[in-house]
Formats: sequence, C-alpha cells, structure tokens
Amino acid sequence: MPNYRIDLEERAQMFKALSNPHRLALFERLVRCCTPGTVCSTEVALRHTVGELGKGLDIAPSTLSHHLKELHRAGLVQMQRNGRQIECWVAPATLKRLASLFASE
Repeated sequence: MPNYRIDLEERAQMFKALSNPHRLALFERLVRCCTPGTVCSTEVALRHTVGELGKGLDIAPSTLSHHLKELHRAGLVQMQRNGRQIECWVAPATLKRLASLFASE
C-alpha cells in the first residue's frame, strides 16, 4: 500500500506542474514530435534548448527557467547542460507513464 501512496503523490506533482498555462505550453512544445507529414527521430525531436523553448512565449528568461525547473522537479522534463546550452527533453517513459493514467484496464 505505501507504493500506491507514493505513486499518487508523484502523479499529483505532475498534474500540479502542468496546471500552469506556461508550463503546459512548454511541455506541449517538448512532446510535439515534428511537423505533421514529416519523419523525424524521436531523440532529435524531443530535445530543445531553453532558448528555443522560450521563443514566442513572451515571458522573461528567469520565469522560463523557473517553469522548466518546476517541470523537472515534477519528473516531467529532463535537463542536461551541453556547453553553454541547456537541453531539455521529455523521456519516452514519462509519456508512457502519463498515457497509462488514462488507459482503461
């Protein structure tokens, strides 16, 4: 039973992080594979730099950083420094886990 409670807490943190419109927009940008009708590699499509993610969102860089940190803290987004850039992506396992919440058993 303790595992069930921990799992509920983790899911609650995920949904809490996604309840903010800016964080939801960032997450959606990360999970969008590529332009419809084209073929792309999941590994390439899911990785974006912080600068790329912030384009067109009309939020300050510090606010963008805060939102990405919250998504990372909730286990939704992975982050890795690559030189001067920080790359962000959503692990396929995270998407499967979220999808399983809505699958009927």
